[in-house]
Amino acid sequence: MKAYRLTAEGKLSHGALSDMETCALSPGDTLIRVRYAGLNYKDALAGQARAPIATALPVNAGIEAVGEVVESADPAFAPGQVVIAHGMGLGVSRDGGLAEYVRAESEWLVPLPEGLDGWQAAALGVAGFSAALAVDRLEGLGLTPGAGPVAVTGATGGVGGHAVAMLAGLGHEVVAVTSKPEAEDNLRALGASEVIAPPAASERMLDKGRWAGTVDTVGGAPLVWLLRSAAPGAALAAIGNAGGNRLETSVIPFILRGVTLTGINANAPPALRRRIWHRMADDLRPADPARFARTIPPEEIDTAMALLVEGRNTGRVIADFGATPA
Repeated sequence: MKAYRLTAEGKLSHGALSDMETCALSPGDTLIRVRYAGLNYKDALAGQARAPIATALPVNAGIEAVGEVVESADPAFAPGQVVIAHGMGLGVSRDGGLAEYVRAESEWLVPLPEGLDGWQAAALGVAGFSAALAVDRLEGLGLTPGAGPVAVTGATGGVGGHAVAMLAGLGHEVVAVTSKPEAEDNLRALGASEVIAPPAASERMLDKGRWAGTVDTVGGAPLVWLLRSAAPGAALAAIGNAGGNRLETSVIPFILRGVTLTGINANAPPALRRRIWHRMADDLRPADPARFARTIPPEEIDTAMALLVEGRNTGRVIADFGATPA
């Protein structure tokens, strides 16, 4: 079987397409023939020796996969059934989805929900799941359509683009924040009512309150700006850290405006992940889930990862491992 496998490079790791035996895969009660595996920023950091992501080496990269069950010890999963796998250590502490086969524990698998096909589920992937988790969390914190504009940073990325589409589909006024002005038409097609560039850094503790809610996929300075420009009672969801791990802000937005900052962890427990995936096939389903997704053969994974870590990629990249179409 083909697999994009990570091996040690000093304290980091580097990936390469290689051959291995299926019997050498990390253990799991369900064997899946992978059709599609989305590439994520985390995968690229591991594959391009940019960050110490993998905790067990060598290991197959890929934190997600969509494919068909080959065999399972769990009677709830029949051979040929299409399932979604992500998180649960895939590509980090156990062999991941960037391979022709992957083993996983059945309790973490999500049966493909009605309303999505396998390609659409892969196009949504962890990026769409993270966006949906953020939207669901913001709703739980009181965000409703009409409450005010909702800002989405990193809007041309996988998480950001899906967040724009999902929020717009629910009736929110969405402001897409991006440093790529050439992407404005695409972002408006997703449902953004306004497209703006991230502002310059500022030492101010408060700006005019504008945002009723935000989905931040960048971290660092953009998240600091969102906090100081959030409206009273706003809810802010933080997902990514491509813009930096540190958050150099003040308590002023919290104690004067009562804003809430909540973190989103995509490695959600089984019941939550299944509920969110059902929403992604229903009220959070974008009109065209695969609008900005593209497939690549496994041989192009390295090139695609380099673009991801350099910030030169737009939309979702899906490695096609060529199983029977799901």
